[in-house]
Amino acid sequence: MRNNLVYRLHIDTPLLAGVIIMCLLGLVVLYSASEQSIDLVAKQGLRMFVGLVVMLFIAQIPPQRLAHWAPLVYLGALILLGLVLLFGTGRGVQRWLDAGIFRFQPSELMKVVVPLTVASLVAKKLLPPDLKTILLSIVVIAIPTFLIGRQPDLGTAIVVAASGLVVLFFSGISWKFIRNSLFFGIAIAPIGWFAMHEYQRQRVLTLFNPDNDALGAGYHIIQSIIAVGSGGIFGKGWLNGTQSHLEFLPERATDFIFAVYCEEFGLVGVVVMLLGYSLIIARGAQIAFYAQDTFGRLLAIVLTLMLFLSVFINMSMVTGQLPVVGIPLPLISYGGTSVVTVMICMGVLMSIQTHRRLVF
Repeated sequence: MRNNLVYRLHIDTPLLAGVIIMCLLGLVVLYSASEQSIDLVAKQGLRMFVGLVVMLFIAQIPPQRLAHWAPLVYLGALILLGLVLLFGTGRGVQRWLDAGIFRFQPSELMKVVVPLTVASLVAKKLLPPDLKTILLSIVVIAIPTFLIGRQPDLGTAIVVAASGLVVLFFSGISWKFIRNSLFFGIAIAPIGWFAMHEYQRQRVLTLFNPDNDALGAGYHIIQSIIAVGSGGIFGKGWLNGTQSHLEFLPERATDFIFAVYCEEFGLVGVVVMLLGYSLIIARGAQIAFYAQDTFGRLLAIVLTLMLFLSVFINMSMVTGQLPVVGIPLPLISYGGTSVVTVMICMGVLMSIQTHRRLVF
């Protein structure tokens, strides 16, 4: 087993198969959502190829080395977030850095960097972590969450914060600490509400009654729900969606690409997509279960859970169950940084799985 090429390249076959299946599915949906734009599909295909190369590169790095490099990687990612606030670009927001030949979104990278850093801190000592480690971890989580919130990008800020807090949760902190933290969070929730931008508050209110502003804040949700529902059991067929092709559905290649998929492939297609995601998530959970050290176990659990949450949040957002927060559908939505970030997560999982030491 140790002598075969796949093992020596640190490739986990089930994980790689799941990723490739979802990438191909993403390109098929994007071709329709982009009005059959070969150029857009080619760009996304190139990004996926780059992501696969990065994934295989990350897989070669032992988990212990990843833990050692975590503080330096975290510092570099914070510098990038600072540069976004100074020089960032975007439509009414500052979320991307323009490097000339390409743009990227540093906040997406924090979905990997924050849990990596927190897991490296927690794993240095025996579990459960002491108060000093918990407080230091909270600071590590809070700084990028604040910077991302300033862009503003509330959805990504929430996911980044959750990725770090979940590491702490699985590290075995006391229920008393969790209970007190929840009470504190509830107490300051009104402050958070007034700290939100007006459009963010409007998105939350629109969730409960989108018809109140059917041509304004509720338009995205209403058109998305119509597209999802009109797909029925078997869908209208590939390239035959009306909500997307008649341009009723906004952001159809990015945040709302799942609505395009539902309209064209129906419930049967959704089941196929969920099976593809389930393959990746189940493999990630298995890797976490068999991880040989605390760092690998915590990181594998959290990266797998974050993939699940990203899928859940996007699908819930598109079907009107959660506010629109701009979370892309992993490996399906158009966008380079999102794809590469997911691939990095997969590379870390492969590293944890394939660098296991034989125990006699």
